[in-house]
Amino acid sequence: MHRHLAKLLLGSALTLLIALTPVSGQTIVVSAAASLKEALADVNAAFAEKNPGIAIDLNLAGSGALQQQIEQGAPVDVFISAATRQMDALASKGLLLEGSVFNLLGNKVVLVGPPGATAPADFAALADASVKRIAIGEPGSVPAGQYAQQIFAFYKIADVVKPRLIFAKDVRMVLTYAETGNVDAGVVYMTDAKQSGKVAILAEAPAGSHDPVVYPAAIIKAARQPAAARTYLDFLKSPQASELFAKRGFEVLAKP
Repeated sequence: MHRHLAKLLLGSALTLLIALTPVSGQTIVVSAAASLKEALADVNAAFAEKNPGIAIDLNLAGSGALQQQIEQGAPVDVFISAATRQMDALASKGLLLEGSVFNLLGNKVVLVGPPGATAPADFAALADASVKRIAIGEPGSVPAGQYAQQIFAFYKIADVVKPRLIFAKDVRMVLTYAETGNVDAGVVYMTDAKQSGKVAILAEAPAGSHDPVVYPAAIIKAARQPAAARTYLDFLKSPQASELFAKRGFEVLAKP
């Protein structure tokens, strides 16, 4: 009986070891906030050099839309959100691999305008009658849109600006509206504005005007490639990845 039990335990241990060991030729699906586009392009290229046997299928969209995809059973291995709200929602439904969640990055929220714009000079000035169209992410699915609404409430201008709001499916569309002059102002992340080079940064939201911008990352419980996903998350915490994120303007929160 003891010998039989020992064999069972050994078999279970080997099965677990195999499950946690990355296999060459795997592809992991990474669903990430749209604002991470350039940064993840850099990081994923560096990851590929060190892990040639693991390919990355990158799915970029608004964090809320990605959350819904995961809830509906989309095949996702890793999720990187632009806010804790979406990650917390998945955790509450038991959809995340226990112990895999960590805060990866931080960011800032800024007000931008078309190229060469000098007004509105700050968020409070959005209440001025001269400001006709303001682009923000759809608050129901885009964290940047949620932060924008918090900022409007902070300045007590929410009711004034409400009829002037133009909603976008993600923060990159907000940026496009500002770049092309289709709006007078838009609310985006600092990293997006700097990457663009085609918008004027008019103001930075002050501390306390909105929830901290935090990008959490985690492995999905139903991940098809959990071992490869773990290898990827470990790389996101590495000094090499941290340097690449920092070069794109993100605040690095993760520790190796």
